[in-house]
Amino acid sequence: MSKAKRQDRDLRPALVFLTGDLIAVPIPLEREEVLLGRALAADVRINDTQVSRRHAKINTIFNAESQTTEYILMDLGSRNGTSLNGEKIVREALQNGDKIAIGEYILRFDLLDEIDREYQRQIHRLISHDDLTGLLSSRSFFSELRREAARAKAENRPFCVLMMDIDNFKRVNDTYGHLTGSKTIEEIGACITERVRSGDAAARFGGEEFAAFLLDAEIGQAIVAAERIRAEIESREFTVIWHNRPSETHRVTISIGVASFPDDSSDPIELIEMADSALYRAKREGRNRVCAYRDLTREELERQLPARRQ
Repeated sequence: MSKAKRQDRDLRPALVFLTGDLIAVPIPLEREEVLLGRALAADVRINDTQVSRRHAKINTIFNAESQTTEYILMDLGSRNGTSLNGEKIVREALQNGDKIAIGEYILRFDLLDEIDREYQRQIHRLISHDDLTGLLSSRSFFSELRREAARAKAENRPFCVLMMDIDNFKRVNDTYGHLTGSKTIEEIGACITERVRSGDAAARFGGEEFAAFLLDAEIGQAIVAAERIRAEIESREFTVIWHNRPSETHRVTISIGVASFPDDSSDPIELIEMADSALYRAKREGRNRVCAYRDLTREELERQLPARRQ
């Protein structure tokens, strides 16, 4: 292919993660200077203790005389250094396909056309999302949760974690078959998606278990949101798949546990465990209910009342 034809393809620079939680994600280099590092303000944030807060940068330099663009990778005096194609560098021009190692992460510098960019986005979606419900996978959920916990800690903002489990799901499979079971999980995933706000995150943890985190939400608000999810699922008729028989529906319920950041814990993994403990308390107390990890204070109950009136 001629150089002119390649330029007609609208090639744009991007970094593609080859390892880690963001594997296959294409990150466009749209600014003249792009900062890589562990800092919250980094353009490409790499959450690794071996990575410095301001680790490296990529500068885009356009030469008006030759009508060419260079992409320059520079190490910013990082503690563990920056490697390009296996060798430590201080300043080096990037070429299409070069591999950059920062801490435990490897990124590839690519010049991508729109087809390439869409392909990378689809690959990442297949890796990071559950194929039945379209919700995040558990691995991606943990990654998003860790990032949100770091952001919430830095900005002193609350958020809450929900753990959810379909009640007596084995009975659905035993009564109606696994096709109906899979369809029920898919439809419950849609219910959860409809009930969480834009910016919140929901995941399927596997089997009949789901999770979500709610941004800028205190415990009272999260309990109200969880109750809305529970009530929606209790009232909904779910599809039964029978071969060569009239369509039917069935009903299920869900139990939900809630834990809050930072009141219950500021550690994201511990929050999951606390919400899971609250979930099994809901199961023990009769299922089809919402339980918090701890009892609400009077002040938290009073803040919850206006939300319940909405």
